[in-house]
This record gives sequence, structure tokens and C-alpha cells, in this order.
Amino acid sequence: MITRCFAMLKPGVLNRRLVGRVISRLENKGLRLVALKMMMISDELASRHYAEHAGKSFYDSLVSYITSAPVVAMVWEGDDCVALVRKMVGATNPLEALPGTIRGDFCSHTNHNIIHASDSDESAEREIGLFFKPEEIIQWHDESAAWF
Repeated sequence: MITRCFAMLKPGVLNRRLVGRVISRLENKGLRLVALKMMMISDELASRHYAEHAGKSFYDSLVSYITSAPVVAMVWEGDDCVALVRKMVGATNPLEALPGTIRGDFCSHTNHNIIHASDSDESAEREIGLFFKPEEIIQWHDESAAWF
């Protein structure tokens, strides 16, 4: 079943000039990019996005990091997209992220994690709604779909 996943490249990806390398991994897997924008996240948007972490010991540093520099917000489509993207992203803790995953290859500190990906279809829907207006999501016919 074709589903959508929200993913966000965090400030560390931009600072380390890794945007293209991360996006190409998702494209090479056969996922379809349907929305993309570089933006600064406000404190208000950060607090809405990370609402489930409010009050936790790492919350303030998480909000501080995500608002410190631009991010790249994206919406991807594909078969079981959330599960596939989560597998490609790897474990949140870089010490547990396997080599070959995005975090396993590019991340060394949890507090400077380089990518966020929705953890469920429900989260994807909520997060997409936080970052994108419906008209910002572009439906297009992928001529290469038969190859994947």
C-alpha cells in the first residue's frame, strides 16, 4: 500500500553538507519525493512537533538544536513508506544504529541527530500537516515506477 512519511534533515545535515547524500539514499530506494522545503523552525512549531517530549530532560536541548539553523522538511511516498524510511534511518541512538543506515553512517551523537522520520502512519499525517499545506504536496506520475 502506498503511504506517506514525513522526514526532516536536521541542522547537522546542512552544516556538514550531507543533504544530497541523504536524499539520494531515499531516492535510490525507489521512494518518491512529493514535497520539499528548506526552512527555519520557530520555537512554536518545534514545541508542536515535539509535544510528546515536553517535560523530558532532553526537551530543551532538542528544541534549541532544531531551531538553531535551517532544516529540510520532506514528504516521501512509497509502499509501506513509514516502515521503510524508519529502517533506512536506523536507531535513534547512534551507538545502536547499524552501519548502512543513515544514522549509522552519518551520526555520532544523539543530541545532534541528523534526521527525523515519522514513527507511524498517524504521526506522518500529523507531522505532514504541521510542515506542509495540502497545495505544497505535489502529486506526479513517476515514469520509473515500473523499475522498482
